[in-house]
Amino acid sequence: MIRPLLLPLILSLSVLTGWSVSTGALAAHGFAQYGDLQYPPGFKHFSYVNPNAPKGGTIFLPNPDRRTSFDKFNPFSMKGVAAPGVAQLMFESLLIGSADEVASSYGLLADDVSLAKDELSVTFRLNPLARFNDNSPVLAKDIKYSFDTLMSKLASPQFRTVYADVKQAVIISERVIRFDFHRKNTELPLLVGSMPIFSEKWGKDAQGAGKPFNQFTFEKPIASGPYLIESYDIGKNIVFKKNPEYWGAELNVRVGFFNFEKVSYRLYKDDTARIEAFKAGEFDTLVEYRAKNWAKSYVGPKFRDGTLKKQHFQHRNGAGMQGFVMNTRHPIFKDQRVRQALTLALDFEWMNRQLFYGQYHRIDSYFSNSELGASFEAGSLPSAQERKLLEPLQKAYPQHFPKNALGPMLLPVTTEEPSSLRQNLRKARELLAQAGWVYKDGALRNAQGQAFHFEFMDDGGAMSRLVSAYARNLEKLGMKVDIRTTDYALYQKRLEEFDFQMTSMKFPDSQSPGNELWDRYGSQSATTKGSDNILGVQSPVVDALISSIVKAQTRKDLITATRALDRVLTHSYYIVPHWYSATHRVAYKSDMGFSIPPNYFAAESWILSTWWRNPPSNSQAGAGR
Repeated sequence: MIRPLLLPLILSLSVLTGWSVSTGALAAHGFAQYGDLQYPPGFKHFSYVNPNAPKGGTIFLPNPDRRTSFDKFNPFSMKGVAAPGVAQLMFESLLIGSADEVASSYGLLADDVSLAKDELSVTFRLNPLARFNDNSPVLAKDIKYSFDTLMSKLASPQFRTVYADVKQAVIISERVIRFDFHRKNTELPLLVGSMPIFSEKWGKDAQGAGKPFNQFTFEKPIASGPYLIESYDIGKNIVFKKNPEYWGAELNVRVGFFNFEKVSYRLYKDDTARIEAFKAGEFDTLVEYRAKNWAKSYVGPKFRDGTLKKQHFQHRNGAGMQGFVMNTRHPIFKDQRVRQALTLALDFEWMNRQLFYGQYHRIDSYFSNSELGASFEAGSLPSAQERKLLEPLQKAYPQHFPKNALGPMLLPVTTEEPSSLRQNLRKARELLAQAGWVYKDGALRNAQGQAFHFEFMDDGGAMSRLVSAYARNLEKLGMKVDIRTTDYALYQKRLEEFDFQMTSMKFPDSQSPGNELWDRYGSQSATTKGSDNILGVQSPVVDALISSIVKAQTRKDLITATRALDRVLTHSYYIVPHWYSATHRVAYKSDMGFSIPPNYFAAESWILSTWWRNPPSNSQAGAGR
């Protein structure tokens, strides 16, 4: 399950992967946090789009994630489930990122941006052409309203964490807005530049009256994006149509994007129904995340005759972290030795052979498949620069500094010879005994006689066979696992309330991590319901390393700090690491067209924003590549 968070969704509005620092006069066409921009002033379009892509037609899409229904349009409030596509198709930001660069962004709603010489504020000038979908201009007052609303208690608490270092938004003139910062942080221009913008008139009547922001349900957003909501059936489907008055169609950062006249989402209740509907022709493309489905289900006459195709698309995304996550707020998971024992019970090699058809690699880092991770060089010791960060923290907070974090980076647990599952379970039993858990009266028990018993929460049954295999190994240690399957809405609510013990989660990756780490691993967010810190991490060591990451002035400094954080988190055993693939698995109808994908992309957003439908006379997928 990919964490159903707002922040990754918001950052995806501009595909931002990093930031640039630019000082002096206005007239900057973009920022590059480290190094130079790839695209010069006046560039025509991004290199990974087809500027001559056919326009028109409808693309039919299924659930883009595990949600099987929706009960609102507002993606930025905490309660409820937002309709798919609303954030990506209707909202825009001041800047938009390039998907083939690690750390660069270009003007969208803003046509001009400048970072102050003291780096304590950034100023944006709005494009005079920018319009909301009610044809009113996008003005500085709307930018300030958006910021103030998202920072209020009417929006998800994640915004208050992510924008905590932003002091205020100040209107300089009708189309110039300045953001002031509490302290220097090279990522802050990125964060305010990627903030979703909406009109202060959204949800209000002609007299300016309306519901509070957190009570918006089906009030159609007044935003500046290329699509409008045409129709919807609550919880079942939603159709977007191209705004004929869309203001930004000719911008260089929009050329080749959003080629369909309409986008129609149909929500299905489970994976089987979704796959069968695709093979029956009910929608156009499907991104597959389950290895078994990919190996067994994407077959049949339409695949044989070429009507349907399946393809692996290579990417250079960091794999990030995915795994069985433990809620350390529960006493059963407080002891690090217990958590380490739980990691020893996963037999990845058996799963990869028997369940995944050999399609996966083992996750070995919180920044897997990336130079940001300490595992980028297998078994490596901390560098001298990393030790400068870690050693003072070990001295200052010995009770929070994980054992062996200054040693070689942990290698993933394996059952390949000379190791074995039996050997790993024996080590796990020793660790559990050290933590006070011993096998007695038919169960693993602590000194009070309490049995080691916990619930695994699944959001739709996709993990059930994997969890069952894992639970069988835990049973050999005397543990009992109850697998509880819930629907998406209840699953999300329980996550927001931290009302779970263990679940499966994928944390979105980033090529340039920063302030989102406060929400994910920061001590303050551990007690803020609705935050991303579902692990319950409360560590001054982690806080200090996150601070080093967000203050990094160079790419080298960033890598040093992320590797140091990686060592601390990995040696803390908060997660039983899973697996990853270096490709996206996509099935599609043969009349769909696409260009060669960029280096860094999420499959669903790449399809939604850059694919097209070939006309009948030229209906070969990939035409224009």
